[in-house]
Amino acid sequence: MQRQKIIIASVAVAAIAAIGGTTAALASGSSPSSAAPASSAPASRAASPGSMGSSAPAGSAVVRTAQATVNGKTETILVDAHGMPLYYYQPDTATQSAVTGQLAVAWPPLTSSAPTAAGVSGKTTAVTDTHGSQVAYNGHLLYTFVTDSPEHVTGQGVQNFFVATPGMATLAGTPAPAASAPASPANGGYGY
Repeated sequence: MQRQKIIIASVAVAAIAAIGGTTAALASGSSPSSAAPASSAPASRAASPGSMGSSAPAGSAVVRTAQATVNGKTETILVDAHGMPLYYYQPDTATQSAVTGQLAVAWPPLTSSAPTAAGVSGKTTAVTDTHGSQVAYNGHLLYTFVTDSPEHVTGQGVQNFFVATPGMATLAGTPAPAASAPASPANGGYGY
């Protein structure tokens, strides 16, 4: 178990270093086309045009459920439209993200001005914070992790991030939503 956390941390550091090189290239005036775009998707997948720090199309993000193995146990977790696991950061409040700088590079926020939900009973909203319109579920701001792949969890418990689940309790101090996701059918059109 300890060795697995060391390996995960090593991969995260390597990913941050790779992304840091992209940031340095952009800061030095290099052509943006020579650097990978920012995205909540792994480096092998580019963000769609107009995406806002997330892997969803501009202005929209879908939060849905999927089965994934978390610490050796199959659980129902929240994922984005591409099946990327979603996490919450324990130090966040319902109105403010504590994820900044290099931490935000490794843990990109899920952003959308009009998030939608499929097959979940909790409240999905957009909260205006330092990341723009960040998607929240039951008041918990949501993030992806750069070393994850669709429905493959690698960041559980790393740096105070935890996998978001449909049954998460509402975070105390959750404000009135800036935008609320409409209810969707339980299967959300995904065949679950």
